[in-house]
Amino acid sequence: MYDVAAPAVETVAVDVLKEVLSHQRRLRDGGCAGEVCPRCVRHHLEAVRRAMASGRRIEFVLPAFPTKSPNPAKVLGPLPDLAEELALRFLDGLCERIARIYPPGAVILICSDGRVFNDLLGVGDENVTGYVRALDRMITRIGATRLEQFTLDEVHPGAGHEDMRAMLSAGHAPTLEELREEVRGGGAPLAMYRGITRFMLEDLSTPDYTGTRSALQRRCRQLAYRVIQRSRAWGNLLDELFPDAVRLSIHPQPCATDKIGILLADTPDAWLTPWHGVAVASGGRFTLMKRADAERAGATLAYVGGRPSFYALEPAGTGGSAPAAAHREPLEGAACA
Repeated sequence: MYDVAAPAVETVAVDVLKEVLSHQRRLRDGGCAGEVCPRCVRHHLEAVRRAMASGRRIEFVLPAFPTKSPNPAKVLGPLPDLAEELALRFLDGLCERIARIYPPGAVILICSDGRVFNDLLGVGDENVTGYVRALDRMITRIGATRLEQFTLDEVHPGAGHEDMRAMLSAGHAPTLEELREEVRGGGAPLAMYRGITRFMLEDLSTPDYTGTRSALQRRCRQLAYRVIQRSRAWGNLLDELFPDAVRLSIHPQPCATDKIGILLADTPDAWLTPWHGVAVASGGRFTLMKRADAERAGATLAYVGGRPSFYALEPAGTGGSAPAAAHREPLEGAACA
């Protein structure tokens, strides 16, 4: 067991949280102040201190990496690609930097939530399974030893996928009316509802959709509540299963709440994630964009191991080749366009 001298615990815990919060994904007008918000540091300090008091690794829980968007205008295909790989490398690197501050280090448990609501997105369970397995192989291949994956399949082993979702909702979900009341109150719940509705509209605006835009908007507004309901149920279950963990979120969060919003990649859109976009190399660095936006900007598709991997905005041979952060090995499970 690693022992931190009592007078140093506070300082070390603060330094760990400063490292995490330097990558904070903030809600606009959410109340955070400064480059690293002191109120958010104080809010999560006790959880980090408890881990240090027992000399164990600091455990972070991150519901994320569900499944690729079903809309080909946003992504390269149904399996993880360089967008996910860069995010995984970032998360593993964050744990490595924490270990320099606190030697036992940290572990991030990626609680893949694709099985929780994929049916609402029109994504098949077989696609979720393929995505999770490919992500596991990717974690192994890049040597991300500080990352682990956890899914709903592990909560209800052997159960059918529809039964898994039903049991999750029955035991942990708020009612739809409770969620509607929260959204009517404005603030963070309204911002979340609007963000999810926008993503649903984008995801379901696929080439095979033949209805009207207004009909799809109405449907997405209804589905958004169900996505939030299932996601809330998953979060409540994770709180029960991992009570000592620090909760991370891929969504922007208001100040000093139980979750820390974290940016997985450089993107001008605070809501964009690797599974809703593609990695684009530009100016010696990567950013996330929707596939259609990258192509409209003139980016060219780059292949690794004969498979689509990312986009590059600079033509080859002009000094604008992909940044060194790009992997040099064939992409495990990369999707074809």
